Parts: sequence; C-alpha cells; structure tokens
Amino acid sequence: MTTPLGWTRPAVEVADVIRQYGEAFLAQYGSTLTADQRRALRALAACRTAALGGHVQRCLDCGHERIAYNSCRNRHCPKCQALARARWLEREAQWLLPVEYHHVVFTLPQEVAELALANRAVLYQALFAAASATLRDVAANPRWLGAQIGVLMVLHTWGQNLHHHPHVHAVVTGGGLSCTARGVVDADPKWRACRPGFFLPVRVLGRVFRGKYLELVRAAFDQDRLHFPARLQVLAEPRRFAAWLRPLYAQDWVVYAKPPFGGPAQVLKYLARYTHRVAISNGRLLKLEAGRVTFRYQDYADGHQQKTMTLDAVEFLRRFLQHVLPKGFLKIRHFGLLANRQRQEKLQRSRRLLLVVNLAAALGCAAGTPPPEAARIEPAPAPHCPQCGGQRFLRIALPKEEMPAPAGRGDTS
Repeated sequence: MTTPLGWTRPAVEVADVIRQYGEAFLAQYGSTLTADQRRALRALAACRTAALGGHVQRCLDCGHERIAYNSCRNRHCPKCQALARARWLEREAQWLLPVEYHHVVFTLPQEVAELALANRAVLYQALFAAASATLRDVAANPRWLGAQIGVLMVLHTWGQNLHHHPHVHAVVTGGGLSCTARGVVDADPKWRACRPGFFLPVRVLGRVFRGKYLELVRAAFDQDRLHFPARLQVLAEPRRFAAWLRPLYAQDWVVYAKPPFGGPAQVLKYLARYTHRVAISNGRLLKLEAGRVTFRYQDYADGHQQKTMTLDAVEFLRRFLQHVLPKGFLKIRHFGLLANRQRQEKLQRSRRLLLVVNLAAALGCAAGTPPPEAARIEPAPAPHCPQCGGQRFLRIALPKEEMPAPAGRGDTS
C-alpha cells in the first residue's frame, strides 16, 4: 500500500486555486504579468506534486510505502517558509540585545501606493530608504535620544483583504550608542536608553518620513526612473506630476508605534510571525466552490473582528500575484547597529555598556551562547513507519513529470 507522506493539509490551498483557475487568470491578465509573477504562478502550482519529482520511502520491515514530492522553495509560496524562517531566526538570535524593543510601522498613503504598484523595485526601495533614514535622523537628534539605534525592517505589501497596502514593520532597540546629530557613533560612546515604554514621537516620525519619501519619489521622476501605466499616464507630464505631489506634503502620513516588547525572547516570537509571511496563508482559506474563493480576514476598521470574504477565483489570483516581489529584492533589511558594516563591533560594545557579561547566562543573548528557545530549530523526530513502527527505510527517487501537474488535489502537502 502507498500513501502520501505528510498527507494532512488545509481544506483549500492557494495552489488549488492556481491549478483550477490559472488558465482563466492568464487569459484575462497574462499580458500584464511580470516574469517574476509568471515564475511564482508556475512554482506554486507545481509545489509538492509529481511535477517537481520526489521520492518513495519504503519500510524494509513491512513494505509500506509513502510518497513525498519536492517543494518549490519560492519565497511567495505559503507552504515553503517554515524552514527558511527557523534558520533565519536562529541566525538573528545572536544579534539581540537585552533591552526593550519597539515595533514601528511606516505605511504609504493610497495615492502613493498605486504608483508604487507600477514601480515596485524603485518605490519599495524608497520606502526602506525613507523609513530607515527617518529612524536614524530622529533617534540621532539629541532632543529625542542622541543615539544610533538598531533597526530590523520587513516589507509587507498587502492588507488582510489582499489589496495593495505597502508598509514596513520596523523592530528597533529601545536605545543605542551615543552619536553625533548626523548619526556617527562617538569615539567613546555611552549607551543611551529610551524612556521606559516610549520610543520616539510618532508625529515627528511621520513628518520626517513624509518629506524623505516624497523627496525620493521626486528624484526618481527627475531621473526618468518611473513607469506610468495607462491609468497613471497623465502623471508622466512634469506639471501634472508636481500638482499630484503637492497635496501629499499636506497629508498626515501614518507611522504607528506599538507597545514595546518585554525582551529578546518575545522579540523572536514576534519576528517569527512577520519575517517570512506571504500575502495569505493556506490556513485562512475556507472553501473553493463554483469559481469563488472564501477566506478569513481581520477587519481592523471594525474592532479587529474576524470576518469572511468571497472573491471570484480570477480576482483572488490577481490580488495575490500583485504581491510578488521583483527577483533579488530583499524584503528583510538591517540598519544602524544591526547593519552589516561593523555590526559585531557595535554589538560587542553595546553589550559591554549594558553589562550583559553578568546577564548572559540568564538572557542567552551574549555572543557564543546558544540562541533563545524561541529561535532554536528542534531536531525532527526519527521517521517511523505508520503501519508497523519500523525505522528502516529504502528511499527511491521519483523523477520529475514532464506533463504539468493535474488540476485539483494532487499534492502531498
């Protein structure tokens, strides 16, 4: 008898929608897709199916066989993020400091988000640059803190209903090494901590972020680096573009600061929720019937209530694929104390100033100590046969199928 390995799976997956309605989607929107979006569409449809090959695991005691197909490992696939997230967290643990951490979210206004959708690489890069420079400059200002802080940023481009909603989540240290007003760390720095429970004034952050981002947008336009699709073609004319920019300077841009974390272990658990998330998880999908997809979402405008939404399958795929990032675009970045340049030196100096030599055993954050429990990758249990409990197996490779995976429920996730 042969059964699929890892047969438990959600009732509906994004891959099911692609396999059943991908052709209809391509017929309607194929001409508008980028190469990266087409690549993601193919990868997710083939993930954990015979199209990618796999292996048969045969029990040498009773002959029972189980099939396991290979994963696509595409970073937009809901099924392929767990191992990458665990490995990333294990590496990230060594850079944590025993201080209060804060969560700050920078969001683009809808008017700018529409232009960003047509210019992902340029304007998502500008989002990182403006948000990181805002944190750097405001934190370096002696009026507010006068320190270089550590910043980790993650880009998300979606809202709960899958509409385009670009924003970055920044997890920042509640203090840093004393520095000049330009953000250069002092030759003999001191550790300057934020007030307990308070990071930096969000109204100041919002105004600085707005100015820096719009300056980058204006520069991209002047350098002819922006693309204007038909619906935005009117903005290609310089006077119209200037008129479009003007009211954006008068708007209040949203910068949201959440309550601080308790410490490094809590930060890791929180990061696990954000770093390798995709636009929608398979666990949120409820049903796929008669060409329509129903999924759960949280309505933040209505007291964070859990609700359901039903979309035409083609519209669901259109919304999902607009969140595919350009190839090679880094969605997780480090700045300040956590930037690659001189990171080890700055963190070692920070730890000395924070006297973590005496706290290392308790916090598990000092260099050379094991990562906190939240970040460890637990070893997988030894495989055993579900029929007889045996642990002796023969692994038989399965070649890739040349034909595309059939529509429906043909995978082993």
